[in-house]
Amino acid sequence: MTPVSSTSSTSTLGYLKWAFIATAVGLVLGAWLGWQTTGTISGMATIFFICAVLAVLEISLSFDNAIVNANKLKDMTPVWQKRFLTWGILIAVFGMRIIFPLLIVVIAANIGPIDAMVLAASKPEEYARIMNNAHLPIAAFGGTFLMMVGLKFFFDHEKDVHWIAWLERNMSRFATIKGVEIAFVLTIILVFSSLLEGEEATTFVYCAIYGLLTFLAVEVVGGLLDASQQTMSAAAKGGLGAFIYLEVLDASFSFDGVIGAFALTQNLFVIAIGLGIGAMYVRSMTIMLVEKGTLAEYRYLEHGAFYAILILSVIMYCQTLVHIPEVITGLGGAALIGVSLWSSILYNRRELLEAHG
Repeated sequence: MTPVSSTSSTSTLGYLKWAFIATAVGLVLGAWLGWQTTGTISGMATIFFICAVLAVLEISLSFDNAIVNANKLKDMTPVWQKRFLTWGILIAVFGMRIIFPLLIVVIAANIGPIDAMVLAASKPEEYARIMNNAHLPIAAFGGTFLMMVGLKFFFDHEKDVHWIAWLERNMSRFATIKGVEIAFVLTIILVFSSLLEGEEATTFVYCAIYGLLTFLAVEVVGGLLDASQQTMSAAAKGGLGAFIYLEVLDASFSFDGVIGAFALTQNLFVIAIGLGIGAMYVRSMTIMLVEKGTLAEYRYLEHGAFYAILILSVIMYCQTLVHIPEVITGLGGAALIGVSLWSSILYNRRELLEAHG
């Protein structure tokens, strides 16, 4: 694989080649799994369809993930770009879509990894029940981490490109106050915890605080790692620290999709196939965004992605109180990114007219 560059003549279909291959292999594997588990044509077709729906769900939830990945990836060294696009996708597919759900059951049910795998294969209903019961702490942790990611983008006093100008200018101005985003997140945590009762409220607060501490720890460790690498070589900036940040970020994005997938099927292996296909599209979109310089060409695209992240974080919080269909989450994020893209196109047209005016 060649390092990600700033310009590329590769077509869109060229970037999606491996995603298409993963789709074909995944859907064939899903159909085979359906035949093996049910022994009927209708059962095979059902599993095939569920894999396809899960792939679409993952893609719709991950537009903003790809944009944020590209934002960080463009500043990474070619070596770490390549590592993220190879090791990172393996961690995303196998780590978050298979190992992560197993670990939740291992911890929640206090059983061994092998027992968790057996439970997933032999008692999928019980496995799904344990996963659903773990939704509150996962939503609190992941929602907090994503909220910090989104707020960090807007609470930046050096940020000079604003999409929703009146709001973003004020947020940029307040960024000079140290810890303002942390204070904001802690306030939101207190508000939502007050709407829960008893043990649920306590669990929410603890897991949200862990999410906040994880974000701060990743920031500190990432900064130290990149700084130590930079002392050895000026070209090494944006290495291991940025890699760790992106992996934790991808994990936070994946929480909602993994939990939501259990609404469609209780089969862990079907979920892994469907979401794994979607993860390959995220990888392809990330490479395309970086190589084609799309983030620089469409100035408000990042803004739309980070607004989508903030909305996703609030939705994850709200899901601790009421169920919100994942299709709303996905379509909402995609709509925001679409509007930001259209705003960017309009801006480019105005600039072009002024230049020729």
